[in-house]
Amino acid sequence: MPTNDVRILLNTAVPTVAAGVIAVAVSGVVSGGKGALGAAVGVVVVLLFMGVGLTVLQRTAKSLPHLFQAMGLMLYTAQLLLLLVFLAVFKDTTLFNPKAFGFTLLAATLVWIAAQARAYMKAKILYVEPESSTAGKPEKTGSSA
Repeated sequence: MPTNDVRILLNTAVPTVAAGVIAVAVSGVVSGGKGALGAAVGVVVVLLFMGVGLTVLQRTAKSLPHLFQAMGLMLYTAQLLLLLVFLAVFKDTTLFNPKAFGFTLLAATLVWIAAQARAYMKAKILYVEPESSTAGKPEKTGSSA
């Protein structure tokens, strides 16, 4: 992965993990062990879904730049739908607290999206290839006299 991609991934994952730690602590206090487990599962699901999505989006930008915007919109829609399906599948589980899971999933997703938007705004990524300053000037080959 190029350094810009790693920087953007870190600038999005770190705030999400921090929000996840807070959510696990709050869910543990409010709902006990099952609440903490539900919050932890929610954070892991968001990190996996969004991390894979960001990787796919970066690869698409490199190989098919003309599809970047459409791919980004489609990818975010697919991610949110998959998260909704994941929520629906685990809504009646007894393995962990589904409310803590759902609220953490929502909070972590919002933190990820906000952090990703901030990371892209702060990144200095050129979207136009600058011309070389010597590209248009002919080289001097003879005497100037």
